[in-house]
Amino acid sequence: MNLRRFPATREISMGVLFYLYLPVLVLVIYSFNGNRTATIWTEASVRWYGRILVNPSIQAATWNSLVLAFAAAIGATLIALLAALASKKSFRGQSGVEAMINAPLILPEIVVSVATLIMFVAIGVQLGLAAMIPAHIAFCTPFAYLPIRARLEGMNPSFEEAAQDLYANRLGTFRRVTLPLLWPGILAGFTLAFVTSLDDFLTSFFLSGPGSTTLPVYIFAAIRSGISPEINAISTVMLVISVLLVVLSYALGRIRR
Repeated sequence: MNLRRFPATREISMGVLFYLYLPVLVLVIYSFNGNRTATIWTEASVRWYGRILVNPSIQAATWNSLVLAFAAAIGATLIALLAALASKKSFRGQSGVEAMINAPLILPEIVVSVATLIMFVAIGVQLGLAAMIPAHIAFCTPFAYLPIRARLEGMNPSFEEAAQDLYANRLGTFRRVTLPLLWPGILAGFTLAFVTSLDDFLTSFFLSGPGSTTLPVYIFAAIRSGISPEINAISTVMLVISVLLVVLSYALGRIRR
């Protein structure tokens, strides 16, 4: 069915996109506002970007976010890679396993976050990065799994068969044939998992402890006392980083096999 045949489809689509992205554009513009009052424009300035670079609280939150995102992306990518390789051959219960992997994409994140918090408190896990890393790995795994799985399905199986015909064992075939062909998908999955963890708020909010505040949690706490130009600047930086990483993930996934 061609949706373009319906009347006003283009106009409705443009209106929805305008509604979604206009607040983001306003946020970016006002991040260059020189006035201390974030919602009143006076002059163009980049002073707030300089302020966030020397703010120790923002530096600590940025470091926590980067450590958490790298750890979560590495763990999620390894699990996703193993799961994708295991799904190459059909086995009993495969659909159920794949449904469990993709469950974080369907389940409400706040429900999963609260359940994880209750479980960690019950077993005595101290809240902080030690609790946030495994939770983020579980949350980011399906985001890493999808591009790796798509890349694996698009691979020509004759390459692996040719390597085995040339007396390569399974490890040699994986190291010399499968892994080089999978690298774009692996990097795309890593990048997508990284930006997902970097931008996550709910899981980080419920599981963060003293000294483990991430940037989204810091922004939420700061905005409760009023919108400041620093918040606009931080949000703009995170927006730019997220967009660049998503574009990079998409470009890696488009690399020809």
